[in-house]
Amino acid sequence: MLSTEIRPALGDRVPAMSLFAKRRQIGIVASAGGHLGEALKATALLQKYTRFYVTFRIPCLRESLAPQRVYFIAFPRMNLWGYLINAAQSLAIYLREKPLIIITTGGGTAVPFCLIGKIFGSRIVFVESGSRVIRPSRASRILYPIAHLTIVQWESLLADFPKAVWGGPLL
Repeated sequence: MLSTEIRPALGDRVPAMSLFAKRRQIGIVASAGGHLGEALKATALLQKYTRFYVTFRIPCLRESLAPQRVYFIAFPRMNLWGYLINAAQSLAIYLREKPLIIITTGGGTAVPFCLIGKIFGSRIVFVESGSRVIRPSRASRILYPIAHLTIVQWESLLADFPKAVWGGPLL
């Protein structure tokens, strides 16, 4: 699903605004658990690209994503200090990795990273969670306006996201 939609939506050239035009890697950002599971499924065909993962810490996660680089950031839990810590960690990781494309399935960990990516010229691909059948998630309402490509898993969400692409269920 994602590999067939990403090429026409993002094009072959590096974004003109990117400060890091030489870097050609993909950042996969998602909350651990179901969001990360969907992100792994959505990006399964992108194995030939250099990737790194940003999520929050759960046991054995680093080992299961090896040999890719994995960064753990604070889970904001809907509080201001949590989001500020998350944003500072996201900025440090972003400046270290400088991804050309950020693919996310959302969750609280993803919003600050994607906003930082947008400021620095990365392309944002947002895949709405499969659990969202009727109502969009909070992350999607924030990220949809800045995403270069939004993919929904249920046709009913196209009413909320008219520029989105229906990709069908991942899981």
